[in-house]
Amino acid sequence: MSERYDFMREEVILNELSTTGRVLVNDLAAKLGVSTVTVRKDLDSLEQRALLRRVRGGAVVASSGEEGAFSERLRRDSTNKRELAREVATLVHDGDVITVDSSTTSYYLAHELLDRRDLMVITSGMRAALLFMEHSTATVVVPGGVLRRASGSMVGAFSNVLEGRGRIAKGFFGVATLSTRLGLLELSSEEAETKRSLLNACDAVYVTLASSKIGSFGLHSFAEGNQVTGIFTDERADDSFLRDWAALGVPVTRVAGTGELLDHSERSIVAVAGRNGTGS
Repeated sequence: MSERYDFMREEVILNELSTTGRVLVNDLAAKLGVSTVTVRKDLDSLEQRALLRRVRGGAVVASSGEEGAFSERLRRDSTNKRELAREVATLVHDGDVITVDSSTTSYYLAHELLDRRDLMVITSGMRAALLFMEHSTATVVVPGGVLRRASGSMVGAFSNVLEGRGRIAKGFFGVATLSTRLGLLELSSEEAETKRSLLNACDAVYVTLASSKIGSFGLHSFAEGNQVTGIFTDERADDSFLRDWAALGVPVTRVAGTGELLDHSERSIVAVAGRNGTGS
């Protein structure tokens, strides 16, 4: 459970940061009941994932503006996303040809795949591409297009780029939301078009999403529901969601332990908020 408790500490740190804009090592050590060495390691790990910026004695929020939009989404449900990514990563083996999109769920997945050997990764996500390039042996292919700063992605119709170059074994996608009737949905038409081009070149399509996105809002469909091979979500997804997708022939995996993580994370956040409210 030690790694899970690491995730929980990080969730508390990020919540504190979003509330105050700045955190101090000594204060965090006292609130979390751990050493300052542990807190510094946590802050360093979070900075490597662009979730905050280290400063003398602590950390501050990551950059604001369009670039900060991705960082903000990366912080949201970070504990949950990392646990989902660990499970999804078991689908990927040495030598696979895969695609990952520019979503934050795929960025967490990329971190879990850095030790795979001889991967071929096709991605529209600039951050994932740089991560693989700098920290793995993967061959990274980034189709050409226009850089969209808010998502850190290359957008455009890539079908002509991928055509005739063989099939992608496994594709991994995040979504704004999804439904059995409308399929996989995004808010941006550019993102939807890009994901459609990548997805149509895949033999297997996997979707990862937090249950909080079920029933959310989406505008542009980039795939039909029956194109999905499998869905991974947390234990808060209700039975009706599983039944709806099962009727379409799509299995849904509720990743074990995620419910406990979410519960513990929320209790920790409430505890920290309570201490702040009492001025301790």
